Amino acid sequence: MRLRILLATVTTALTAAAAPVAAAPAAPPASAAAPAAGAHACSSSVTLAGFSDTLDKTTYEGAFVGNLSALSVDRDGGIAALSDRSSLFTLDRRTFAPTSVVNLADEKGTPLDSEGLVVDRDGTRLVTSETEPSVRRYARDGRLLDRLPVPAPLAVAPAGRATANQTFEGLTLLPGGRTLLAGMEGSLSGDTPGTVRFQTWTRRGAHFVPAAQYGYRTDSGLGVSETTAAPDGRLLVLERGFTAGFGNTVRLYLADLRHATDTRRIDTLTGQTGVRLVRKTLLADLVNCPSLGATARQPQPNPLLDNIEGMAVTGASSGRLKVLLVSDDNQSATQITRLYSLRVHLPHRTTQ
Repeated sequence: MRLRILLATVTTALTAAAAPVAAAPAAPPASAAAPAAGAHACSSSVTLAGFSDTLDKTTYEGAFVGNLSALSVDRDGGIAALSDRSSLFTLDRRTFAPTSVVNLADEKGTPLDSEGLVVDRDGTRLVTSETEPSVRRYARDGRLLDRLPVPAPLAVAPAGRATANQTFEGLTLLPGGRTLLAGMEGSLSGDTPGTVRFQTWTRRGAHFVPAAQYGYRTDSGLGVSETTAAPDGRLLVLERGFTAGFGNTVRLYLADLRHATDTRRIDTLTGQTGVRLVRKTLLADLVNCPSLGATARQPQPNPLLDNIEGMAVTGASSGRLKVLLVSDDNQSATQITRLYSLRVHLPHRTTQ
């Protein structure tokens, strides 16, 4: 699906909200492939098919259509889009126009800091909240069904070792539908800074129980903003950061859980011998994508970039994926709700 380029004009200034801030990012690994020749290439593995600002600073049934932090393909062919202010929209897959919205809440009726989303095979919604953190299951109409158990060390301090607003940012269901994975945005206290945990659950009947956990190393100054399973079981991982006066850094990695150490019983990850982290391969640094006429409302190394947090695989054929991204505008006048359509060619999976 090729997206039309739509540039939205904002007529009402909104109150600015702070974006995630990180230290100035390091350069990508020297082994990363240089951008390939050809129209719209971001790298030898990724091309930009188009972008759309059509949702920027809009409302639907009184709900602000922004703060979008996660995407998932719905069973009916639409796109489920999750706001971190507890609104869950359904978007038309072709036009991205909202067709429904439901409000989510916890067991006490309190809104969530909702960041990760999976539409399960029965149509229920699995939704993370960074607050505790948590993973809850909801019916299509927003009714709370149940809540998954979360290992104690992943809880926000003082209950656990996680930092507030640095917990479950990504959520994905691996092929086969039996394994759920949540990606932590930041490190646990005691772990080497930049080493984050990926927690999994295994489906048992109608429930999920905690299972293996893995360590993943982010680039300097970046955090994990999304994890999405590819059809072959590997993970697409978005790493994202923000530096005032410079803008956003967004890199797309391919990660392989095979051969990584199960870290659920390892108290701290400090680079110790014998602990193998998840292997990752850079697919693209999105600063190298063509801007295609995009504009930015704050300094950016490429005006196409913004605070990208959501990702979904919307199509796949022979190792070639259609991937949809969305940025979280933080309901800020200086940021944009932008949808990006990528074409991703996965490298062959090695046996090592």
